[in-house]
Amino acid sequence: MTTPGTVPAAPVPEGVTPALDVRNIVKRFGGVTALNHVSMTVLPGEVTALVGDNGAGKSTLVRCLSGVHQPDEGEILVDGKLQTFHDPSASRHAGIETVFQELALSDNLDVASNMFLGRELTHGPTRLFRLRHKEMETEAQTVLARYGIRMPSVRSTVRELSGGQRQGVAIARAVGWGSRIVLMDEPTAALGVRETGRILDIVRGLAERGLAVLLISHNMEQVHSVSDAVWILRGGNMVAGMRTADTTTSEIVHYITTGQGLT
Repeated sequence: MTTPGTVPAAPVPEGVTPALDVRNIVKRFGGVTALNHVSMTVLPGEVTALVGDNGAGKSTLVRCLSGVHQPDEGEILVDGKLQTFHDPSASRHAGIETVFQELALSDNLDVASNMFLGRELTHGPTRLFRLRHKEMETEAQTVLARYGIRMPSVRSTVRELSGGQRQGVAIARAVGWGSRIVLMDEPTAALGVRETGRILDIVRGLAERGLAVLLISHNMEQVHSVSDAVWILRGGNMVAGMRTADTTTSEIVHYITTGQGLT
């Protein structure tokens, strides 16, 4: 088991406040400890990868950060401020948006409507509202262009889109609301080579625009090509965190399988 404070990790640069600072998070389900004093940092303007085998605790940690689960112990700081997430809306209010593997898009609605789903722009009182479609389309086009996310049209229905384009809609919806931290759970799963490349370009572009991105992935080549830092979970324990440039794919895999680095 990992003892709190003993995980090898690259230091946070002097003068930099982590966008996301996770400290000694514990999450239990009955008698099972899914997360055991897990700590990690995600810096602004960087892609941070979170890796680990199935059952390592990655999804549980993401659900704690997105407000779906509440930790039993530990602290979550956003931009240096302590936060408590009783539900997903509290996480979003703090500036965290999550793109889950299940994209939660509505196939029968167009791109713009999906980007504003649940946050529609309206005219008039609540009971007699009219949607401001033109404004939503204009804003959707602006967000897509800002982050280099290509779509046939903001009026295209989601059912007409490819898997990569659907992922692009989900990402645009996440970043279009002023979020500073984006959590992405396996965004390239089930995508072809070309679409995977486009999504990774988008992920990298988010960081270049100052956002903090936490990328959950099983693909070590992708992790090494797109991330600035990598954290490794094993059996609910955070066994290592390091700058990606200071490690190798072989070492990351060794940490995942044994909990120890190469000697």
